[in-house]
Amino acid sequence: MFDYNNENNLSMLADYYEFTMANGYLENGLEDTITYFDMYFRSVPDDGGFVITAGLEQLIDYLENLKFTDKDIEYFKSKNCFSEKFLNYLRDFKFECDVWAMPEGTIAFPHEPLMIVRGPAIQAQILETMALLTLNHQTMIATKANRIVRAADGRPVMEFGARRAHGITAATLGARAAYIGGVAGTSNTLTDEKFNVPALGTMAHSWIMMFDNEYDAFKAYAEMFPDNCTLLVDTYNVLEEGVPNAIKVFDDILKPLGKRPQGIRIDSGDIAYLSKRARVMLDEAGYEDCGIVASNALDEYSIRSLLKNQGAKLDSFGVGERLITSRSHPVFGGVYKLVALEDKDNNIIPKIKISENVGKITTPGFKTVYRMYDKDTHKAEADLVCLYEENIEDDKPIEIFHPVHTWKRKTMTNFYTKKLLVPIFEKGKLVYDKPSLEEIRNYTKKELETLWPEIKRFENPHKYIVDLSLPLWKIKNELLLKSKSKNNI
Repeated sequence: MFDYNNENNLSMLADYYEFTMANGYLENGLEDTITYFDMYFRSVPDDGGFVITAGLEQLIDYLENLKFTDKDIEYFKSKNCFSEKFLNYLRDFKFECDVWAMPEGTIAFPHEPLMIVRGPAIQAQILETMALLTLNHQTMIATKANRIVRAADGRPVMEFGARRAHGITAATLGARAAYIGGVAGTSNTLTDEKFNVPALGTMAHSWIMMFDNEYDAFKAYAEMFPDNCTLLVDTYNVLEEGVPNAIKVFDDILKPLGKRPQGIRIDSGDIAYLSKRARVMLDEAGYEDCGIVASNALDEYSIRSLLKNQGAKLDSFGVGERLITSRSHPVFGGVYKLVALEDKDNNIIPKIKISENVGKITTPGFKTVYRMYDKDTHKAEADLVCLYEENIEDDKPIEIFHPVHTWKRKTMTNFYTKKLLVPIFEKGKLVYDKPSLEEIRNYTKKELETLWPEIKRFENPHKYIVDLSLPLWKIKNELLLKSKSKNNI
């Protein structure tokens, strides 16, 4: 488990109203009412075509350690608004919910559950904040990282953003999520120690300036690290000093040892122009295999422009603040909504939240999600959100339709399905084998291969189909009509 802060109990990391509502549930005899909550999102960051889910491992760690200490009880007591009955409830707290979720690395789309929680009202309610915090953040970073990796078009991308991240855990878990999204490694040593994400990096400008001249700085570094020599060439003048000094060190130090340089890094200036000139200089000196690394406030758009529009001669990228903060879209809008209750006879009672904003109307009921793949291409064609007990038969055609614009219909044939939500906890007991980070990363790569290129476009991506099954659509429509009638809308 990655310990965010060993001095604090993460069970307390919740919005205050989770606890005031929990106290209210208890005092109104609702604490044992079985509830169903969905965690989902409404739109893809950066107007992209999809997201990559991440953060489930840390949520599992949190749920396995969900408890309240004497210190926590004293805190609630000091607020002078929580009942003694509620304080005793927290003392004896035991997590007993069922949880289903999409495995980390799963491709996901708006308005389908990434996670479902079933359990007693208080238990399911108080985990809302941590569930959203954990899944929202890492999903956002994994998705952003993958956009940048795709822009690099096969060239390695290194996550360099720790110093710009929004705190310790944002830096460390953000680098973990970026690795799921496809980066080659991170500058964050703690992420390597905790999660085995390769730590990468060479030198800063301060290294160069510690020496009397640039050549001496390069020489000292090459003598220490002859097998991994990448030199930062923009401290003074890239073309007049940096690259010539690097070549001289390669000749003087590495060549006699039979070693080859890893690369040079350019961190400022006109990177496209400098990289093209540097490439010529390196090639003419016999270092055609010496890579050129670019850094300095890069993102998917600047990388794509450098490669596609400006003809930059770059072999890899170090990307910092615009990745680790997802600067262009720094909030992932996942929400956690009540969708059903169980009555005393264990009947599931669907619940719906209605809004004048159609996108904020929830989908009621206990659900699951099927992904439909074409049997010939193995590409994902559509997702179908269904009632949990529904079974989609692969050998029978099925008509799907847009849940709002219902005249938009498509008959699916020649397909096979996969259930996207898998059991994580049963009555509070972990039943899921947590994959390694490498397994998650490889799973992500396979997931991406199932998407058509049109969905991966940065501008105006094809809108992937996420529909409701007919039985689920009928329940939602009936609840909408009933609410309209009840409120005379």
